[in-house]
Amino acid sequence: MKNIVFLSLAAVGLVACQGASNSEVDKASPEAATKTVSAEMLCQGMGPQTPRDISSVAGLNLDDFKMAPSSKALNLCNIHTHTNAEHKGPGFSVFVDDSDYGGYACNNADSLTDEELKMPKGEMAFGKVKTGDTIEVHWVHTSCSITPGEGLGSCLSDTCTNPLLRVEAQTFLVVNDSNAANFMDFDYTGSKAGGLHQAKSLPAGTGAPVVFRGSTTGPSYDQKTCSPLKVTWSVRPQCMKVDINSLNTWATSGNAFNEKSSHGVRQLVTAPELLSPIQ
Repeated sequence: MKNIVFLSLAAVGLVACQGASNSEVDKASPEAATKTVSAEMLCQGMGPQTPRDISSVAGLNLDDFKMAPSSKALNLCNIHTHTNAEHKGPGFSVFVDDSDYGGYACNNADSLTDEELKMPKGEMAFGKVKTGDTIEVHWVHTSCSITPGEGLGSCLSDTCTNPLLRVEAQTFLVVNDSNAANFMDFDYTGSKAGGLHQAKSLPAGTGAPVVFRGSTTGPSYDQKTCSPLKVTWSVRPQCMKVDINSLNTWATSGNAFNEKSSHGVRQLVTAPELLSPIQ
């Protein structure tokens, strides 16, 4: 869930929090997806953080803020993508690197055919993405009465500054194949259901989503500098292939979110003190 263009973060009190912690940093990740941080350098007081390894239910952060209801009971406020996956999961566990566009790749990324990897002719309309890439897509929902738009600012309003937030997340493997998922099927085109703004559909068939308490994400945050916003996450555990041509169509269609390129990632949060236990 990106933060780099969310202009309203300052308005809700975005500050880096650095402080002491009495526990050891989890060093179990052999890929070093998160640079080792001493216990004294871990941020504190911000609540549980995201992204995480959704295969692990362990966590020591017991901030049990109220979880958001189903996305169907909330307004869709934003859709955006990250390259690669911010989370680590059963279907996307291949560590790429710890750069701003590192993160995790789909397990089957190395088994694509030449046809699937063939880049479309002409200039790419949707930047920071090519065939063979993994992207993590976030459908952000809010309890505020708003109109979907650009950045997290669209999820808040002058009279609703502390909403319940829920992110539906799906990791995709980008291919050049018209038989793969069409991203336009998951777009927002002004439709409502029960009076609430909703995407045309959300991905299905990639496993039961793992639901947990967390925060916003994006490369500006790490284990020393945490996000203060509290978010209910719903992350699907398996990858789905998506046609790169449909991403280009999304960029050129004038989507409601002004999304024209994929965003960077926040590296995996591994310190148990920063993770909520998954129920």
